[in-house]
Amino acid sequence: MTAALLRAHMLTHGADELDSGDLCGVSPAESADLRRHTRTHTGDTPNHCQTCGKKFSNLRNLRVHMRTHTGEKPYKCQTCGKGFTHSGNLHVHLRIHTGDRPYKCQACGKGFSQLANVGRHMRTHTGEKPYKCQTCGKGFTHSGNLHVHMRTHTGERPHSCQTCGKGFANSSNLRVHMRIHTGEKPDKC
Repeated sequence: MTAALLRAHMLTHGADELDSGDLCGVSPAESADLRRHTRTHTGDTPNHCQTCGKKFSNLRNLRVHMRTHTGEKPYKCQTCGKGFTHSGNLHVHLRIHTGDRPYKCQACGKGFSQLANVGRHMRTHTGEKPYKCQTCGKGFTHSGNLHVHMRTHTGERPHSCQTCGKGFANSSNLRVHMRIHTGEKPDKC
C-alpha cells in the first residue's frame, strides 16, 4: 500500500521514480503520514460529517468541524469566559483584553486586532463600495451594511422593543429608542 501511495504522490510532482525523495519536502517515512499528505494532492476526502455531509481529508479536521454541530467550545477566555471552537479564534479574541492592535493602516496609522479589518477599513480611504443593492443600486463598504439596508426594501424589522413592541431594522435604532423608556439622556452640553 505504501509503495502505491508513494507512486501516486510522486506522479503529482511529475516524477516517475519512487526514489525521487523530496520533490515537495515530505519524507515518506511513515505510511500514515504519507497517506494523509497524499490526500492534499489527490483531493481524496474519506472522512465525512454524518450530520451535514461535508467532507474532510483527515479525521482531525472532521473532529474540529463537529464542534459546529455540538456547540462544543473547548477554548475559554480566562478573562471573560467566552468560549471558542478554535484556539486561533481565542488568540485573536485576547487582543480585545490586551488592547493589542498589530495590524496598522498604511494611510492613517489606525491599528486593528485582525488583518481582515485593515482591508475593510481601507475602503474609508479609497471610497470603494463593493456591495451593491440589487434593488436601488446603492453601494456599501461592508456586506453587513447592505444586509441591514435591504430591510428598507423588505420591510423587515427584526429588533423589537420589549416595552412597547415597536420594531426596528437595526439594533442601534432600537438602542436609541429605548432611551424614551429609560429616560437616559446621553447627550450633555
